[in-house]
Amino acid sequence: MKLIIALLFYLFLIGKSFAETEKNIYQKIDLFSEVLSKIDEEYVEEINQSEVMDAAINGVLQSLDPYSAYMSPKMLDDMQTETSGQFGGLGIEVGMEHGVVKVISPIDNSPASRVGVKAGDYIVKINDIQVQGKSLTEAVELMRGPVGSDIEITIRRIGTKKAIIFNITREIIKIESVKSKYIDGNIGYLRLTSFNENSSDQIKKKIREFNKKDLKGYILDLRNNPGGLLSQAIKITDFFLEDGEIVSTKGRKKSENKKWFAKKGDLTNGKSLIILINYGSASASEIVAGALKQHKRAILVGESSYGKGSVQSIIPLKNEGAIRLTISKYYLPSGESISEVGVNPDIQIEESSDAFVINTKTDNQLNFAVKLFNG
Repeated sequence: MKLIIALLFYLFLIGKSFAETEKNIYQKIDLFSEVLSKIDEEYVEEINQSEVMDAAINGVLQSLDPYSAYMSPKMLDDMQTETSGQFGGLGIEVGMEHGVVKVISPIDNSPASRVGVKAGDYIVKINDIQVQGKSLTEAVELMRGPVGSDIEITIRRIGTKKAIIFNITREIIKIESVKSKYIDGNIGYLRLTSFNENSSDQIKKKIREFNKKDLKGYILDLRNNPGGLLSQAIKITDFFLEDGEIVSTKGRKKSENKKWFAKKGDLTNGKSLIILINYGSASASEIVAGALKQHKRAILVGESSYGKGSVQSIIPLKNEGAIRLTISKYYLPSGESISEVGVNPDIQIEESSDAFVINTKTDNQLNFAVKLFNG
């Protein structure tokens, strides 16, 4: 009898807790409506209530993490245009950190990379408009404009006291995800700038071409590669492994808890591999570099990577917009998370000077990798 009474009391407490939680939610909704009403009636200028609601929705999502966001129908359409491989803009991948827009990486040979914008730069102004306090999507909208038009961005760079101003002309951005060449006639150099739908096919084709020569080994350059498709990261990692776990994801739903393993067959026949990374290497780049490092299949040279170890899903909404929501996190074969930690190189080599440009004579990181092969 005592057991039954105790159980009923426990169920009563649980029911009361749920009821109080539900009541608190409705109170918050009432409070939100009251705040909106006060703003509409008393704010110094007239407001567009639709825009205010969009900003509120986005605020909820961005309070979760820097990568979750609301996309209006127009923003979703713009994003789909970008993923087709050709779009107008500056050529930078950006994220949000502590309310400030941060450059994850500039795209190779883009207007931004040519003027000197670097991974890790903080964008504080766009055409004299303060960026702090704006959402990431709002900042991206400010950077967009007609092809051929000019834009002025003001950035802050760690280690530099004064703000740096860049004047950039918008261009159609063409993404060529794979570039390759022979170095010294016996090193296969593969530069991967993003993980697009056909990146793995391109890499496989280049490896087969390289295999026709007697190579010392390969250099896989993932610097300033902001990531892309997880499926491509898994395929490209598998090209260099015989077996073993590549990556796993974990989320709230059981369906998001997955593991991926390498299939038998190293396309390079176990040839030596050096991977170049820097702060602009993020997400899918970190999966490839981290997995191959932990399997002792590659030596990592350069600087620590960005630390974006989460998976976002685009979830459609009834208004033909969408939300980009983090649904799971990446974990390396050891079980370590990449989020906010990144992947550390085996050999730390920092950029030698402000004149540094990837894959040129000023590229001391690539030069170091070549010296490792040549002894």
